[in-house]
Amino acid sequence: MRFKFSLLFLTLFLLISTSAVIASPDSSEDNLISNTTYSDSEKVDTTLANLQAPIWSNWLSIGGVGTSDPASCSRTSFKFSVFVRGVDNALWFRTWNGFSWTPWSSLGGILTSSPAVACRGSNRMDVFVRGVDNALWQRTYVSGAWSVWKNLGGVLTSGPAASAWSGNRLDVFVRGTDNALWHKWSASGLWSGWESLGGILTSDPGVASWAAGRLDVFVRGTDNTLWHKWFNAGTWSGWESLGGVLTSSPDVASWGAGRLDVFVRGTDNALWTKNFSGGIWSGWTSQGGVLTSGPGANSLAGKSFLVFVKGADNAIWYKGYKN
Repeated sequence: MRFKFSLLFLTLFLLISTSAVIASPDSSEDNLISNTTYSDSEKVDTTLANLQAPIWSNWLSIGGVGTSDPASCSRTSFKFSVFVRGVDNALWFRTWNGFSWTPWSSLGGILTSSPAVACRGSNRMDVFVRGVDNALWQRTYVSGAWSVWKNLGGVLTSGPAASAWSGNRLDVFVRGTDNALWHKWSASGLWSGWESLGGILTSDPGVASWAAGRLDVFVRGTDNTLWHKWFNAGTWSGWESLGGVLTSSPDVASWGAGRLDVFVRGTDNALWTKNFSGGIWSGWTSQGGVLTSGPGANSLAGKSFLVFVKGADNAIWYKGYKN
């Protein structure tokens, strides 16, 4: 596993190092997603042993033509999948299999929202979307096979967000017809009813879990700032504002207990990040790019994550961080 995980980052940073040849900051291809330039001191060494973390990669494209925010999750430290709505309104996905990217594949359906996905172990993924009936729909991958679409009801006015804190627990969040946050969960395969968590949302929610019994949910409020609500030890908090000026739905990833990384599109259409570590929230930091969607993020082993966005060319682009 250590070898495969290292191969992912070796491939990632090899691609970074060759991006100056493939698509330099001055080329039209690179400027489709990023108008950031890099000095010699910011170039990344391709030898893992010489990498000095923390470090962000350059932007890289995996192609496709998206019409929604992307969503992603990691099944193991070296395998992850990315999901997006295509031009045919169907669900499309692509997977990093530990060595290379698989081709884009369609899972069908007719989506009226961005997708959400949660991974549970190495052989299970649960994807959620809003259908043409505005209900929540689910499709599940287990040990190499995809289920049919399943209707979970509800009346959604946003895309969903999903998280799994264990192999037997799934939590899904949506905006309801009252613009509040609504929650539905599955424990050992049995789905609950819907519960309202209040608030007034102007975006899809984003959610992450850093441990069993812990959920952190993020939304954009009526003031266009980032708002946060969390579940811990059986109790929901109130809402807290984390500032910023958002022009997209937020997303969040957690690589371990006590760590959250939140991603949004700012007023300049760049990717902005904010993290929680050691009980303290950081300020906002720009990671550049020109986004035409909200972000979708997933954490990896080794205190790392990847962030996926739709670029100005409608292809899916990503940027990685290694701590």
